Amino acid sequence: MTHVLGATDAAASGPEHVEEAVAYDAILLASFGGPEGQDDVIPFLRNVTRGRGIPEERLEEVAHHYRAFGGISPINDQNRELKAALEAELARRGIDLPVLWGNRNWNPYLSDALTEANERGYKKLIAVGTSAYSSYSSCRQYREDYAIALEQTGLEGTIQIDKVRQFFDHPGFVQPFIDGVRDGLAQIAAKGIAPEKTHVLFTTHSIPSTDAAKSGPESRGFGEGGAYAAQHLAVSEVVMAAQAEDFSATMLPTHSLVYQSRSGPPSMPWLEPDINDAIDALAADGIEAVVIVPVGFISDHMEVKWDLDTEALETAGGHTMVAVRVPTPGVHPAFVTGLIDLVLERRDGVPVADRPALTTIGPWYDVCRPGCCENVRLGFKPAAAGVAP
Repeated sequence: MTHVLGATDAAASGPEHVEEAVAYDAILLASFGGPEGQDDVIPFLRNVTRGRGIPEERLEEVAHHYRAFGGISPINDQNRELKAALEAELARRGIDLPVLWGNRNWNPYLSDALTEANERGYKKLIAVGTSAYSSYSSCRQYREDYAIALEQTGLEGTIQIDKVRQFFDHPGFVQPFIDGVRDGLAQIAAKGIAPEKTHVLFTTHSIPSTDAAKSGPESRGFGEGGAYAAQHLAVSEVVMAAQAEDFSATMLPTHSLVYQSRSGPPSMPWLEPDINDAIDALAADGIEAVVIVPVGFISDHMEVKWDLDTEALETAGGHTMVAVRVPTPGVHPAFVTGLIDLVLERRDGVPVADRPALTTIGPWYDVCRPGCCENVRLGFKPAAAGVAP
């Protein structure tokens, strides 16, 4: 019989979607973490790259990005704001579910959150990861982190952890981008730049091509970019389709999916094109303005503040190109409400037919499928909230 590591009874047998109500005790907000001072930067980067053989000189290069902001990543304050917003929305609805917060790479760690849960008597947790899409780093690695934290704390068999589905096409996640693109296009139109001279760049974190190909279950047959690329492309189409009411079919600006923030050696293929290369090419084609949409991110953390607000905007400025960067969901009311709705899907066992999804790819799985989002270099490790391996 299939058994899902660390799962509640409703999810333990590995159904694609759990349509049985579960009396969760608390929400586990799981994030990446970030340094909160200059002395934290290198230790944090060592945590992030542990086991990957990244030389110290490369860490120093990346450290420059954090040091430019005083050694403080914005992500922890953003998670504090999100946690407070979730708690306020729960209180508004009269829902008694505390929110615990734990990180992968910096304080507070996931093991700290599980220890707190145990001390407060919370045994059934529903995890909300701060990443919307399917890939090793954005889904499976979090599931591995849950398994590691259960082992580190000795709480496997005591605490159970389920997770909400990947929410890339949930209305609460997509609506902030629809709003942001509409505002960005309006700003550009106000400068007198024609739609045919404007391009919308949907951008997300690049990942190794091998990881992309293995993202999502192989049975779905997403092709070379796997579920990761397919999900981003589908969401981009939804966001652009929502702009059609402001433009005629012939005037709607063109758009494309680009990537950013790659960190691997040049010999390793990663998803392309890079956003800066794309901006160079668009300028050569006569494009005068770009709307930059960080569709792969939920908040303005370092990959947004540095790679987009610093590097990409500088690239656009070098071509005297007008560039508008769209906000991430952050604590947008639709996003906060949507996250609570995702929790309630699992608490109440909402039938899959009644779950909102804005693309034909979703609603995504509650329990990740066998072999989903394999890391080819590292192999399969124990992971909660999914069917082994």
